[in-house]
Amino acid sequence: MAAIDGTWDTIVKSPLGDQKAVLTVKTDGASWTGSQVGAQGSAEITDGIVEGETIKWTMSIVVPMPMTLTCEATADGDTLTGSVGAGAFGSFPMTGTRAA
Repeated sequence: MAAIDGTWDTIVKSPLGDQKAVLTVKTDGASWTGSQVGAQGSAEITDGIVEGETIKWTMSIVVPMPMTLTCEATADGDTLTGSVGAGAFGSFPMTGTRAA
């Protein structure tokens, strides 16, 4: 089990305001699976990659509009920092704290 495995309470600083969600991470070697669930709904993690304590992934959303997000986050103890790329809309900072 990698130190990044578990459940994280995350916040993405987006133009629509703070987007809070729960990110669940389960690594398996160089890949990982999980989900992200928030007020805007849930998104399945696809293309999960593990590089040390850093994870990368994509997820498709439909609210506020259909798009694929590209994400990256690094764990440092019980803190998660990273970014969420929204194509032409730019990239937004993400932070998180370990929930479990």
